[in-house]
Amino acid sequence: MNRKAIPEKALPILLAAVLDLIGEPPVDWHPVVWYGKLIRRLEQAAPDGRLAQLLYGLVMPICAAIFVLPPVLLVQFLVGHIRLGAVQMRWKYWLSALIEGSALKPFFALCMLADAGRRVRCALERGDLHAARLALQSLVSRDRSGLTAGLAAAATIESLAENLSDSVVAPLFYYLLFGLPGAALYRLCNTLDSMIGYRGRYEYLGKASAWLDDVLNLLPSRLTALLIISLAPLFGGKRQTAWRIWRRDAGKTTSPNAGHPMSATAGALGIQLEKVDHYTLGDNEKAVSPADIKRAERMVWCVGGVTIALCCILKVGRR
Repeated sequence: MNRKAIPEKALPILLAAVLDLIGEPPVDWHPVVWYGKLIRRLEQAAPDGRLAQLLYGLVMPICAAIFVLPPVLLVQFLVGHIRLGAVQMRWKYWLSALIEGSALKPFFALCMLADAGRRVRCALERGDLHAARLALQSLVSRDRSGLTAGLAAAATIESLAENLSDSVVAPLFYYLLFGLPGAALYRLCNTLDSMIGYRGRYEYLGKASAWLDDVLNLLPSRLTALLIISLAPLFGGKRQTAWRIWRRDAGKTTSPNAGHPMSATAGALGIQLEKVDHYTLGDNEKAVSPADIKRAERMVWCVGGVTIALCCILKVGRR
């Protein structure tokens, strides 16, 4: 291997991180928005009846993948052709990295996640509970009308922890393993789960998508919890408490994965995270406040930054 090419292997991730700081792509050009429109079209064609919906739900991810894979495979081919092509270009590594990094960026969202937490925190600091509930809409789908300031703060921290896995660690994990197709397919499955993978109207239609999302998040959710625990001192947390609460409370949520980053966060911050009538994570050492949201925002930046750095290191070291 050409040693001069080794550092360039990390360039796509670094450029994607820079683009993340700049902001999200326009809605009309955002792949995840396209995935949502595609899923909605497939959903409209769903049959009636439990068995029919269950079978159709099994086929939906496959049908969606048929549309999602060709564009990312084309980008992957183009990047490889530029990087390894016979024609020598002085800036070929920068060009290929820019193309790949631009394609990778929409599949993870570090800056947007931290900013969503900041908006809720600022509203709570102003004492504007109504604005806080509105801002929380970008983080949770639950009914927010009856949330107190403390429960709104707790819901914000829960969502920051859970989405740290879903929106940052997991997409980069699958990108590291399988390149752009891995990140794209993960984001597709995660979007399927968020749109139809819940009980009620879509209980049978969404079973396959929910199961697939659970399987894909088994490792990333636990890796996220371990990163939260390891980096706890960087955002004012305690490693030992984070480890203890994670081991004790991770299995209390209905989801087999969400409880891992959330319980580790509750322990690290020394707070109790509660979803009324569903679960309680952590010890009730003190009331949850906007200051705790601020520490959770720092947690997002710390864990996200280290994840990006680790991906760069592992990609450079990978043959």
